[in-house]
Amino acid sequence: MAGVTLKTVAQAVGVSPSTVSNAYNKPDQLSVALRERIMAKAQELGYAGPDASARALRSGKAGAIGVLFTDKLAYAFSDPYAVGFLAGLAEVAEEFSTSLLLMPLSSADIVGGSNAVQQAAIDAAAIFCVPGDHPAVDILTARGIPTVSTDRGDHPGLSWVAIDEVEAAAKLGQHLTRLGHRDIVVLVDKSEVTSGAVELSFDEVGCSDCEARIQGLEKAMPDAQMRIVSGGHNSFTSGLKGAEYVLDSQDRPTAIIGLSDVQALGAMEAMKVRGLTPGRDLTVAGFDDIPAAEPAGLTTVHQPIKDKGRNVGRILLDPATTERQVLMPTELIVRASSGPAPKR
Repeated sequence: MAGVTLKTVAQAVGVSPSTVSNAYNKPDQLSVALRERIMAKAQELGYAGPDASARALRSGKAGAIGVLFTDKLAYAFSDPYAVGFLAGLAEVAEEFSTSLLLMPLSSADIVGGSNAVQQAAIDAAAIFCVPGDHPAVDILTARGIPTVSTDRGDHPGLSWVAIDEVEAAAKLGQHLTRLGHRDIVVLVDKSEVTSGAVELSFDEVGCSDCEARIQGLEKAMPDAQMRIVSGGHNSFTSGLKGAEYVLDSQDRPTAIIGLSDVQALGAMEAMKVRGLTPGRDLTVAGFDDIPAAEPAGLTTVHQPIKDKGRNVGRILLDPATTERQVLMPTELIVRASSGPAPKR
């Protein structure tokens, strides 16, 4: 029925408009019988409830956290690291009756992404895998929106929940050095690579976390020859393509390090196809310790992925949380995929 409003329902039931409003927004203030009578009449009249946008305008709250990441929307549901982080964040958001608004920011459309951040109806924001030079953080700061990043970044005073990327990677580098590895390949995420695999210089990496992890490896392996290879966007397939490129070359390394577990698992598949055994013929190691790492026997650096999301949520939503910058622990997990460097 066109034109049915909250007042229409109130008149039909014989109660005040505020009582009808409470039936939707504060049901505990009404008897069960009265609320059921109001809802039944609303359904009969075709009234769908208070307008959500108008309610948000009055309260000044959108009831949502924006989760910003530089990738396609599907990445949030397919990448194990992203899934774990969002699961932790969602736990806390649910506790505070808050929704998550996933906001992919295309690296090819900075202006469009900036406009989306400027116009988003959100109360707070979680910065997840967004380059430090993206204008999103400055826009959120200008809007006065509380923001927490998963990267310590270059923004003074920014709240963050992160790990020491350099020291975490150095633990892995020390392990490889003890095993005698001096010739390694590092697989990195580079979405601009759309076919095959390419070798990159450090300056071409363009990802702050990747750069920090490479620096950690170099810190622990000053005498090693290190090549940087990318098969594209962070995924099992890009790790597979990067490893294929390396394994089929004449200059085969003794170790391949994926700067994410999904890439390292792709590298292990490339070895399997070629009849090579990880840990015996060539070492493979990863980063993150996603659920698939243990059954695959992958040596990796463990970080508390889900707890990272929980901590971000606590800083954004829980008034009892006063710590604004949280450094999470990491641990080297040694499994069967790493072994002594084979003699040449």
